[in-house]
Amino acid sequence: MNAPDNIMKILALVYLLAIVVELFWSKRKKKQVYNWKDSLANIGIVIGGRLIKPLSVAWAYFIYTHIMPYQFLAIETNALTLCIAFFLVEFIYYWHHRLNHEIPFLWAIHHTHHSSQWFNFVTASRLNWLGKFIGPFFYLPLILAGFSPALVVSMLALSLVYQIFIHTEMIGKLGWLEGILNTPSAHRVHHASNEDYLDKNYGGILMLYDRLFGTYRPEQEATEYGVTTGFVGHNPLIINFQPMIQLFRKQIKTRKEKMALPTATHVDNESVPFQS
Repeated sequence: MNAPDNIMKILALVYLLAIVVELFWSKRKKKQVYNWKDSLANIGIVIGGRLIKPLSVAWAYFIYTHIMPYQFLAIETNALTLCIAFFLVEFIYYWHHRLNHEIPFLWAIHHTHHSSQWFNFVTASRLNWLGKFIGPFFYLPLILAGFSPALVVSMLALSLVYQIFIHTEMIGKLGWLEGILNTPSAHRVHHASNEDYLDKNYGGILMLYDRLFGTYRPEQEATEYGVTTGFVGHNPLIINFQPMIQLFRKQIKTRKEKMALPTATHVDNESVPFQS
């Protein structure tokens, strides 16, 4: 058994332990943070993700290996380039995450993660299956620049593993770390459907780029979780694909409506362009 396998097993055990601790904490505080139907839906999504993992990994490998011959530089991996790669991956992650909220097609995918009305460690695994095939494209500039795919993937994996453990209400505000790191408090804001909290705190590990680009918001009022468009149910297939289907239907409807519109109208026997 190699080192990555050992690391994955340790992380899985830590993750399961964290869930158990969170359950005991919720019982002690008499605060419901888990809903069994929601959790079963999340587990179903995880199982689906595991089934397609060989395909998504092969896809990322295919993309990165085929882009490597076109690298501008061959950047050596050392302490300095590790630090540089960390901040660059954080930068790209910030914009990838932000665009997931701002571009309808990407939001239809990312919607899966935000559609839960609960916020806990299991919610962290509620990730759309299609997203695994879109994500690699965002990090191509770093590969083209000369960073090794292994380094880029490692920095991204570090960020994603870190984020698992901030999906909790068990940990309150962390003092001076707020506004520097992506804390559980900061991420609660990100998952909230409160109007003042929408589209805030996109960072992975750091809040640096949220501060630079004006999207940082500290937790102040109580949070309500979920999406503003309402509850989507507990079927993993619907959770994954309904937003995308709705987007396509909307696009088709809009196109049909545009095709049905008259191209001109008449005022005093003069033809003028139609204005919507």
